[in-house]
Amino acid sequence: MNGFRRELGIASLPSVDVEPPETPKHKPKASTPLRRSASASIPIRSNPTPTRSSIKPVITLATAERYLLSRLRSRLPDAQILHDAWWVPHWGDGGEIFVFSNGSFVCWGLGEGEAQRFAREILTPSEFNHSNQITYKNSLARKTRIQGDLIILGRVAPLEYSENAPTVPPASPALPADTLLARYTFSQALSRSTALSGLEESLEDYLSSVALLPHSLEKTGKPGLSREALIKKLGALMKFRQGLNLNRENFSDTPDLYWTEPELEGFFKSMTAALEVKARTNAVNEKITYATEVQSTLRQLLTESSTHRMELVIIALIAVEVVIALIRDGPELWQMIFGSSHEDQIAPHS
Repeated sequence: MNGFRRELGIASLPSVDVEPPETPKHKPKASTPLRRSASASIPIRSNPTPTRSSIKPVITLATAERYLLSRLRSRLPDAQILHDAWWVPHWGDGGEIFVFSNGSFVCWGLGEGEAQRFAREILTPSEFNHSNQITYKNSLARKTRIQGDLIILGRVAPLEYSENAPTVPPASPALPADTLLARYTFSQALSRSTALSGLEESLEDYLSSVALLPHSLEKTGKPGLSREALIKKLGALMKFRQGLNLNRENFSDTPDLYWTEPELEGFFKSMTAALEVKARTNAVNEKITYATEVQSTLRQLLTESSTHRMELVIIALIAVEVVIALIRDGPELWQMIFGSSHEDQIAPHS
C-alpha cells in the first residue's frame, strides 16, 4: 500500500530563542484539509519574535491496523502510560513520541528519519505505512490554539482535575512539561486522522477492485465473480465498517478525558474539525453503504442463479429416476397393464 504525506503547521510553547531572519521559512503545503485556512498562519510564520521558537516538525505515522499497547511495554523502558497512549519523553535528538492503540504514533521535534527508526526498532515492520507531517512552534506570549494550518503551543490553563496529569513526570522531558497534555491532545486527533487516511486509501483500493461489477452486470447479465468471491468482498466491507465505527476508539467519539477538561476538549475538537474527521468519516460510511448495496444485489442475483441451477438439477435427477424405474420395472409394468387385457381377449375363444 502506497504511503502518502500530508503537511500542516503547528506552534508550541515557551521558548526565548529568536528565529534567525535568514532561516528558510516553511511554506504551508496544499495537500491537507487545512489548506483552505493556511493563509491565516502566514503572519506567524513570516514574523519571528523573541517569544517564538523556530518551526519544528510533528510527524504522525500509521504502521498497523492496531497496536497492543500492553505488549510494547518491554520495548519502551523509558515510557509511561498517559491516558490512551504510551508517552516516550525522550527519543532521538530532543524529541518525544506518543504511541496510540489505533496503529499510529506521533513524533514531536523529530525528523522523518528518526520517526522511521522508531518504527523499525520498536514496532513490527509492516508494509502498512501512512504518514502525516505537520510543524509546531513555541510561542510564549500566545494562547495554545490552531491558527490556520499552524498549531501554536503557548499558554494553557491549569487542569480541572490534577489526577489527569502524568503520575510520575520525568526529570527532564525533551519538551516543556506545561504543554504536555496539549501536545497529547493534538497528537490524539492527529493519530485518528492518519489512521482514517489509511482506511480511506484501503477503501479506495477496494472500490477500485469492484468497480467493474455493475458494468459487467449491465453488459453480460453476469457479475463476473463467483458467489464465494462476492461473499469475501462483503466480508471485507464489514471489516471496514467495524474498523470505522465499532472499535474501542472509533473516529466519532470524544475520549473520556476531555469530558472533564474543557480546554483540552476544545483543542481536540478544533484539530478534529480542522482535519475534517467527521466529514471524512461520513464519506467513508456512505461509500461503504453504497458498495454493500451493490454487492448485496449481486449476491441476490447469484443466489437466484444458484436456485435456478438447483431446480434444473432436481428436474434432471427426477428424469433419471423415471428412466431407471422404466428400465428396471418396465417389463413388469407392461405385463401388468397390457398382458392382462390380452389374456381377457383370448379367454372367450378357448
